[in-house]
Amino acid sequence: MIVEQHSTRRNAPFAALRRAWQFRELISGMAKREVLGRYKGSWLGLVWTLLTPLLLLLVYMFVFGVIFQARWPQSEGVDGNFAALLFCGIIAFFMFSEVLTRSPRLIVDNANYVKKVVFPLDALIWVAVATALFHFLISFVVLLGFVLVSGVGVSVYLLYFPVITGLLVVFLLGLSWFLSALGVYIRDVSYIAGFLSTALLFLSPVFYPASAVPESFRILMDLNPLTFYIEAFRSVAVLKQAPDYMSMLLATAVSLGVFALGYWFFQRVRKGFADVL
Repeated sequence: MIVEQHSTRRNAPFAALRRAWQFRELISGMAKREVLGRYKGSWLGLVWTLLTPLLLLLVYMFVFGVIFQARWPQSEGVDGNFAALLFCGIIAFFMFSEVLTRSPRLIVDNANYVKKVVFPLDALIWVAVATALFHFLISFVVLLGFVLVSGVGVSVYLLYFPVITGLLVVFLLGLSWFLSALGVYIRDVSYIAGFLSTALLFLSPVFYPASAVPESFRILMDLNPLTFYIEAFRSVAVLKQAPDYMSMLLATAVSLGVFALGYWFFQRVRKGFADVL
């Protein structure tokens, strides 16, 4: 046990990946059960995972395209682009927000697993992120269908999508490990996360492009980890442009750093979970 803990501290990213592979069947089973559980008892069941983002996109298209006749600064006036660009930012934010708001209570709400020595608590984080990723991918499929039907089309730059999504998943895993562990000891973290989620909806380039932010406040936008992902998804999916390579390189470094530090912190403090809960 001592050797395993020492190895975890030295090679946190590799230890996290090894454990995820070791418990892959447990993680996939729990994630599947959670997704199905959300729609248990409803008439349409899993159809809602496709129907909800589709209806949301249609609402955006009607309100912003028909009523407001809004145009995105980068859209070159193409009809429907505003709804697609806005929807792209919304679904990326929703994925981040789901993990952010849920993580602080992830261990607290599953306290029955804490005292089970054989249960891998870190698997709960993989399940939470996998569930958020599933709904994001369904929404993204709806977005791609919309841009194809509307005539906007897709480009070869869409091949960057798996890379950008992978970086976001790595970042969210590290963030969730950190917040879930911290939330056991400081229950106020869940309230802070809820406030941050609401604030970041308007402080992130969801309803506007990052280029629209005044120069004096641009540094705040650059420090927001969501900025890169929202802008990158828009670039490859709607604007048919390559993501900014320097920003992608920086996002890679940040994601790997958050992933390693979050897992290390989780493993470091998890031994005290049982005493607190």
